[in-house]
Amino acid sequence: MSPKQAPIAVSMGEPAGIGPELSLLAWWNRKAIKLPCFYVRGDEALLAARAKRIGLRAKIVSCEPEDAPEAFHKGLPVVQTGDPLTDTPGIEQEAAARPVVEAIEGCVEDIKGGRASALVTNPINKAALYKTGFAFPGHTEFLGALSRKHWPDTEAKPVMMIAGPDLMVVPVTIHIAIREVPDALNQALIVETARIAATDLKDRFGYTDPRLAVCGLNPHAGENGSMGSEDEDIVKPAIETLNAMGIHATGPHPADTLFHAEARKNYDCVLGMYHDQVLIPAKTLGFDDSVNVTLGLPFVRTSPDHGTAYAIAGSGSARIDSFAAAVRMASALSNPHLL
Repeated sequence: MSPKQAPIAVSMGEPAGIGPELSLLAWWNRKAIKLPCFYVRGDEALLAARAKRIGLRAKIVSCEPEDAPEAFHKGLPVVQTGDPLTDTPGIEQEAAARPVVEAIEGCVEDIKGGRASALVTNPINKAALYKTGFAFPGHTEFLGALSRKHWPDTEAKPVMMIAGPDLMVVPVTIHIAIREVPDALNQALIVETARIAATDLKDRFGYTDPRLAVCGLNPHAGENGSMGSEDEDIVKPAIETLNAMGIHATGPHPADTLFHAEARKNYDCVLGMYHDQVLIPAKTLGFDDSVNVTLGLPFVRTSPDHGTAYAIAGSGSARIDSFAAAVRMASALSNPHLL
């Protein structure tokens, strides 16, 4: 099966969170929201129990990835992965950690084998995985390691993007403490992150000459060094290097004036120096329909831009907007003619 014709692989995510019902509710509403074919790697019994719990008469169809397109019309296609689990919304199960990881691994193997065209990951609970020896800060780094394993001849340097209908952002540093950011920043890291972002914006998003707006680290981009030297010594030279490489980059821009509607007309993507600098405006503008996209991988990976939401798991009240957007974007990015 050609990767362009293959279904989207979805990992079930944290079983005690809303991931299982997002997959179920999205399948149930597939025609109304025009979703392409996808299948879930996870536990069939848990998904069936969750459907019953939220009052959804959705059929679970056990299948292999290649059978998903036919099964999709009959019920939610599920590839059994890991040991059977009990449905306990909002309550972690230690036994669930290994199946969560196995589901992600299985989806990547499906893509490598041409049985799936792209990956959508439901939210995981990293703290629960850490207890079992999971050695990665999160999905992004784990997927980078899996990419290097399965595509050893392909460069795999994962970069996180949050993509919404009104704003796309990429943080240079991600899950580290604010106090560690200045020491972690360097010209090479900024240039490499921007290069990967520009490459994927061209190759996957279809931008001919992507325009990157680069945030300064300090308030007012440092005001010529009066509020920290990083913007003059690190950010500005990195931007100069990017322009010399033929990448359209401007800045350093003060972050507090970069995200209003008029400013957004002047760029295609913002490169921020740290997580909250760009994720706060991205989630404010598109909390329900923004998508987490991992750039720099040899395959397409997207994810809903929210967490496990234990508090509402099992209630059936979870909004499917971000999950549905993630599935649609995964399909479009892995089939460029759909963009």
